[in-house]
Amino acid sequence: MDFELTEEQKMLRATLRDFAEKELEPTAAGIDEAGEFPAREIGKMAGLGLFGLTIPEKYGGSGRGLVDLCIAVEELTRASAAVAAYLRVSLSLAIVPVMRYGTEAQQKKYLPPHASGEKMACFALTEAGAGSDPAGLEATATRHKGGYIINGNKLFISIGDRAQTVVVFATVDRSLGGRGVTAFVLDKQTPGFSAGQPEKKMGLHGLTSTELIFQDCFVPKEARLGQEGQGLKIALDALDVSRVTVGAEAVGISRAAYEAALNYARGRRQFGQPIASFQAIQWMLADMATQIDAARLLTYRAACLSDRGQPFIKEAAMAKVFASEVSGFVTDKALQIHGGYGYTRDYPVERYFRDAKITEIYEGTSEIMRLTIARHLLREG
Repeated sequence: MDFELTEEQKMLRATLRDFAEKELEPTAAGIDEAGEFPAREIGKMAGLGLFGLTIPEKYGGSGRGLVDLCIAVEELTRASAAVAAYLRVSLSLAIVPVMRYGTEAQQKKYLPPHASGEKMACFALTEAGAGSDPAGLEATATRHKGGYIINGNKLFISIGDRAQTVVVFATVDRSLGGRGVTAFVLDKQTPGFSAGQPEKKMGLHGLTSTELIFQDCFVPKEARLGQEGQGLKIALDALDVSRVTVGAEAVGISRAAYEAALNYARGRRQFGQPIASFQAIQWMLADMATQIDAARLLTYRAACLSDRGQPFIKEAAMAKVFASEVSGFVTDKALQIHGGYGYTRDYPVERYFRDAKITEIYEGTSEIMRLTIARHLLREG
């Protein structure tokens, strides 16, 4: 496998690294503290065309692959995980079902405004009783006069209150289990749809997560994505893509924490010398750097396979579980190297530590990832 980025990808990385350092990093702490929607930063990202990075050129996007998106997610996340998550969620998760399963009419309607950054999308799958088990969701889509009436609540939906496009999953027949799950795409203004108050979370304070409420929400048949009963496949396909970008997100958080720890260790003096001269600190830094590299390679391998049209479900799960747990390890060690200062909000490692945890949970917990990997290994063997 060729691990070398193309010249175009190197240019993308350099451009976004410079952008992130100048436009995102200076405001990241303030966004976290205030917990407010980062409108200025989102506007800047839209101006760069980032929200159309993987959307086909005929719909106003750049038509780039998953490797390119991972590059973008890593570089932006290193500066601000919360801001980068708006791009990651909208582009690698929510809009994927429209790109892969939407009709030409649906794609013409939804993709151009998302490519320009005028609109963002959310992915409404999780429910109070259906997190790791999407086949058990209870939201219903009842057939009614040329369309469907959707009823039910969705929970923990990232950017649910800000997204103008909602991709929602509901069942046409609960007795069918996963075979009844069906996907729909609708506008925020659809009567019967509303968003609840943002959740108060441990991390990613600038990324809103809300309950979505569907109360006698009528959508025409033309709002359906794919066929009836195809919703679970559509959801899992999108999640496979998104898990790779969660790996890139985790790598970005890890990089930020590692770089902060390295710089702190060089400058902090104890017993008459920089703490970087102590073997205990050196070994922590060595383990952090090694695991970050391994996490990045797993992530980019999965992205490469996807771009080549090859199977990548197992590799996506491997990248996601490993990179997310590396982010927990690295942010913990970074905080330890900072000592008491790391436990305060005066230093960013406290934020990195909080932001890292969610990567082990959303888009499939570490436990679900291990089940996915094991199933593929047993099937291959």
